[in-house]
Amino acid sequence: MPVITAPENYNAEELYVDLRPSFGQPLYLKCEGFNFAGSIKLKAATAMVEAAERDGRLNAESVLVESSSGNLGVALSMLAASKGYHFVCVTDSRCNLATRRAIEALGNDVHIVTEPTPRGGLLGARIDHVRELCAADDRYVWLDQYRNPNNWQAHYRSTAPAIARMFPDIDTLFVGAGTTGTLMGCARYFRERHRPVRIVAVDAVGSIIFGGTQGQRNLPGLGASVRPVLLDESYVDDVILVPEPDTIRACHRLAHAGFLFGGSTGTVVSGAIGWLTAHGHGSGTAVAIAPDLGERYLDTIYQTNWVHGLYGEDACESRHHADS
Repeated sequence: MPVITAPENYNAEELYVDLRPSFGQPLYLKCEGFNFAGSIKLKAATAMVEAAERDGRLNAESVLVESSSGNLGVALSMLAASKGYHFVCVTDSRCNLATRRAIEALGNDVHIVTEPTPRGGLLGARIDHVRELCAADDRYVWLDQYRNPNNWQAHYRSTAPAIARMFPDIDTLFVGAGTTGTLMGCARYFRERHRPVRIVAVDAVGSIIFGGTQGQRNLPGLGASVRPVLLDESYVDDVILVPEPDTIRACHRLAHAGFLFGGSTGTVVSGAIGWLTAHGHGSGTAVAIAPDLGERYLDTIYQTNWVHGLYGEDACESRHHADS
């Protein structure tokens, strides 16, 4: 049993869910939400903060600031509380109430942006606000998850090697795309080791990460209205765009099997199951990365009136059926 003195010192790295009984496809789901931040974002947050400390950018007077749709904000809030910094999370109206309350409970502040920019959307508006804070006060330190190489390097050093150890015969990996830190870290790891692993990126309809048409997105997490600087598409073999109603159906199907996952996980699972259904599976193993858990989505994805109001009454019905 591990004994820790700081919350960032614990992360369950080797927990997987076999989705064949629930979805009828051979897919292992790597669960990244079992840490004190509740999501995979703890890895990137820790790597970025520790690099800033090593570089001398952070001191006792520093105020961390970052744009986040939610999960990275919670991770940075936890680290700030643990390390004695103050943190300001710049988010937008899509951020779940439970997430905002978690950030505030950890002693930090939340700034909510409500007006999108003409070209950058709400993400562009959040980044503009961060820049304004930094320009007004030199105590502010912006880690910039969208450009920071420590974002992808965290997964190059931890997430991808853990998958390779568990599944030496992996042939397909499904990774959700937001900042593309997880995607690029895993893709670079397997490419540089000459592993024949097909990298399939999963994005949300309405996101422009891979050149799609920008549209309204109501769920925080995956997707972006600004193309991530970290992305190098040469490492990506295929891309899947998932509509939000399909994300919700996947989340509900997982919940009905006893697994309460978050919206980002629902998107990845929906995309992966759809891809496997269309393409079949090779002789090796297919793995998908589950970035988050579902407690922060109880008032949205798992709230019937919220779902019906935005997507209609059939949005909670599952379209995927397990093999009999």
